[in-house]
Amino acid sequence: MELKQLLDNQRKFFQTGMTLPISFRLQMLEKLKNVIQNHETEISAALQEDLGKSSFESFMSELGLVKGELNFMLRHTRSLAAKHYVHSPLNQFCSISYKKPSPYGCVLIMSPWNYPFLLTIDPLIDAIAAGNTVILKPSAYSPATTAIIQKLIAEVFPPEYVAVVSGGRKENADLLSQKFDFIFFTGSQKVGKEVLRRSSENLIPTVLELGGKSPCIVDNTAKIRQAARRIVFGKFLNCGQTCVAPDYILCDKAVKEKLLQELIRQIKKQFGENPLDNKDYGHIINQKHFDRLNQLIPKEKLAYGGESNSDKLKISPTILDNVNWDDKVMQEEIFGPILPIITYDQFEDLFSLLANKPKPLALYIFSSNRKHIEEITSRISYGGGCINDTMTHLATATMPFGGVGESGMGEYHGKEGFKTFSHTKSIMEKKKWLDIPVRYQPYKSEFYKFLMHLFLR
Repeated sequence: MELKQLLDNQRKFFQTGMTLPISFRLQMLEKLKNVIQNHETEISAALQEDLGKSSFESFMSELGLVKGELNFMLRHTRSLAAKHYVHSPLNQFCSISYKKPSPYGCVLIMSPWNYPFLLTIDPLIDAIAAGNTVILKPSAYSPATTAIIQKLIAEVFPPEYVAVVSGGRKENADLLSQKFDFIFFTGSQKVGKEVLRRSSENLIPTVLELGGKSPCIVDNTAKIRQAARRIVFGKFLNCGQTCVAPDYILCDKAVKEKLLQELIRQIKKQFGENPLDNKDYGHIINQKHFDRLNQLIPKEKLAYGGESNSDKLKISPTILDNVNWDDKVMQEEIFGPILPIITYDQFEDLFSLLANKPKPLALYIFSSNRKHIEEITSRISYGGGCINDTMTHLATATMPFGGVGESGMGEYHGKEGFKTFSHTKSIMEKKKWLDIPVRYQPYKSEFYKFLMHLFLR
């Protein structure tokens, strides 16, 4: 079906009011939950084919999080969609004021390849809960997952309500030329800029979930063994192809050597002596990204790892030492299993080092010093993060997730996801039995003016 016709059909369906009743939204979410449960094995197989993810990793980092979002919305959509009454000021007496969440209408959700199921279905759940119709555009780089998403969506929703559009750049361009009511995009900063440029031409409100170089700070009070264990987990999950993975370590030089040795020990413990042979260790998405990543590994700075297998598109967990800010690996988001280490001399140096860097999507600090933790979380601007852990801040529907500055705009998950896909109408209902003439011309009485000043205090 032609894209314009598909969008026209969704707009007509939305205008019938079918998506507005809360009972309908909950029914659709329940159907989506059931179809996902019925096809878990196929979803895991698709993720294995696209990214080499084990079934455990697929559930932990994709399916399980989707179920959490579904359960949250099934429990809370009714209260989130309710009117919220607010105080009416004295000068508006004999009135009732309230805020009413309303769906935007026809929504476009564009998702990436690195978590292709999670980052397609999570925002879909929020959009359905808020009462919208949706066109999904998954990435062309994860075709197996796109195929299973198409199958699931077709089982649950008529295309005039929720539809999937597959394809690559041409389809992306065609979609962005349409007049949607709202756009939700997850992906790279480069593509995000183009999405925002195109959406601005039609004044379409847009959320961008991007990425960036997320620092992982390790100060001289950190518990090194625990820090290394959690950093290795966060960095090399999904082969580092995670927008909130620790991009690089910023380490107090006094503990650098100890941390380096512990990182190596943890890589061996978690992935084995030969990670390329580990069946639970995934692969790089395609040849293009495999070649790009290999060019970011200078042999003279290689501290551990660096092995690769072009047939399997695998690169072993790799650590780079003696890295400086001018190195190629520090000029772009790595998005792969390469972990550079940069050192600092004094804790206060961190603020000048990070002051002029693009605002990251995530920041992690490992420390036992409460003053250090408070200063980092207060003085540095970033999307979100963890203290003495990595990644886990995004695994809950009770906290919003999103970037700031170059790492994105807008947020979602749980309550904030519902709000993101809703416009809040401010409504005042006046009573009909009293109509004081003070606001109507002709304006004659200074006493009325005095009363208005009094009411506004």
